[in-house]
Amino acid sequence: MGVDIESLSEATSGAIGSLLSTTILYPLDTCKTKYQAEVRAHGQQKYRKLSDVLWEAISNGQVLSLYQGLGTKNLQSFISQFVYFYGYSYFKRLYLKRSGNKSIGAKANLIIAATAGACTAIITQPLDTASSRMQTSAFGKSKGLWKTLTEGTWSDAFDGLGISLLLTSNPAIQYTVFDQLKRRMLKGKQNKAGGTSPQALSAFVAFVLGAVSKSIATVLTYPAIRCKVMIQAADPNENGTEKTQPRSRKTLAGVVYAIWKREGVLGFFKGLHAQILKTVLSSALLLMIKEKIAATTWVLILAIRRYLFLTRGRLKSA
Repeated sequence: MGVDIESLSEATSGAIGSLLSTTILYPLDTCKTKYQAEVRAHGQQKYRKLSDVLWEAISNGQVLSLYQGLGTKNLQSFISQFVYFYGYSYFKRLYLKRSGNKSIGAKANLIIAATAGACTAIITQPLDTASSRMQTSAFGKSKGLWKTLTEGTWSDAFDGLGISLLLTSNPAIQYTVFDQLKRRMLKGKQNKAGGTSPQALSAFVAFVLGAVSKSIATVLTYPAIRCKVMIQAADPNENGTEKTQPRSRKTLAGVVYAIWKREGVLGFFKGLHAQILKTVLSSALLLMIKEKIAATTWVLILAIRRYLFLTRGRLKSA
């Protein structure tokens, strides 16, 4: 079976969009992650608001440490978005071909998106765990990717996998809402244009639709998001230079109990505003960039394919 060029184009443009949006917003992501990972103990709290994390980095002369783990995060984002967009695009096209329908309903779209998300979570979980530990380490104390992954057992690298699988509902909800809104938007433009459908959304419209779809998904899944960050976060005693005790295994039940006991119900939504700010901007930028470079990516892939085809033809005739 040949390579699905359309799915490959979707995956490549989505991965590039993820890479750029992750890099642009990474300092905000680091502040957000460290803020979420802290649980109030004995009435004491190191970070009372999101800006406290930023001021800590500035006051300690560790501004560049806001980018600790950027390489790992970019690698994880690129691979995850490539796998997700390829799987999502491929399975959607396969469903339409086999069902004979001209469009895909919301229910089928949700199932396809969740399936693609589950495959992505399993493949990229070690990188996701490593990037979270690197971000939540003390400023200037972050370890490299390999050392972070190998300091415990390989099962530790898959901490939070269960919640990651549960959180496949987040991008599933997001992209389902985005696709439905996009289809209605393009259909409305098609009717106004007299039957000629535009090839892509404008950058501004894609940004707005991305923000709306991600906001809905984030609010619905936030308690699980915070629990996942706490499970994957670096232990406080790992931030020193001395040899530490073996890493204690965190469980979902233990994290839920700690939040409930120390912060109450509202603790499950600590940092929600920061999560919405970061993820909405990130996803909106991702989808905006993807929409704008999709056509260019398609042309480049076709050009490369044609070049390889002609080169192979010349080698055979030589």
